[in-house]
Amino acid sequence: MSPESDGLSGISWLGDPVDARALFGPELRSLLGTLRGLTVSDWSRTAAGCWTVHDVAAHLLGDYYGRLGHDVRNGFADGEAVEAFVHRTNQEWVELHADDSPASLIDALATAGARLARHFETADLNAAALGVSWAGVEPAPAWLDIAREFTEHWTHRQQIRHAVARATDPEPRAFNVVLDTFLRALPHTLRHTCAPVGTQVQVIAEGPAGGTWTATATADRWSLAEAPNGRPAAAVVLDTETLWRLCTRNIHPADAVSRARVHGDRQLALAACQIVSVIY
Repeated sequence: MSPESDGLSGISWLGDPVDARALFGPELRSLLGTLRGLTVSDWSRTAAGCWTVHDVAAHLLGDYYGRLGHDVRNGFADGEAVEAFVHRTNQEWVELHADDSPASLIDALATAGARLARHFETADLNAAALGVSWAGVEPAPAWLDIAREFTEHWTHRQQIRHAVARATDPEPRAFNVVLDTFLRALPHTLRHTCAPVGTQVQVIAEGPAGGTWTATATADRWSLAEAPNGRPAAAVVLDTETLWRLCTRNIHPADAVSRARVHGDRQLALAACQIVSVIY
């Protein structure tokens, strides 16, 4: 099964569009509220890998500027892969802003974040946009590109919350949009998994922000566009916290499987649990 879309003319396999446009404003307000409540020492706490809370906040600012059209990345090095380029330039931006005060970061985030929220409010969801590599689509429809951007903002805010011993924000609307977007990686995840046409694999997230996503094997690819038809060949049932952490590789697939209820074909279920919904 081919993992790639042939442009925007054949993307129905991604499933129904996700509209995250109205969520950027509330997400920004939540982020600013969290940052303004931090102590001086909180800013140096580890939040993501080797990054501190300060680093994650600086990285978010770079994301905002980049989406607003500012050139915040250097060009590709010779032979550099996309993943390596992203990680290198992210680190360069963070290091460039290492001496920014928390107050200046908060002010810059507030200004740029408000501009970005307004920018997305009126975006055309059906336009061609940046590719989403983890979903296997290039170019991507704007709805997926925008929703992917929202998941990054939300994920980084959770990293900051966790760094200061706060749980994942349970607000269900944003959380559900994040999961719904992350699960658009399921067809791409299963692209090398052979199964008879019509075979269905389900991922079920339990909780107020949860849902059910069904990937169906078609003649050409796995698709999220087909209606569920009877009992799936495999189903993986996870709580929402485990699922989002799995999609962002905050936990290993084996750990996620150990927490899951697996029904039906275990190999298909294990294949679904290899999902990655970030550049990794």
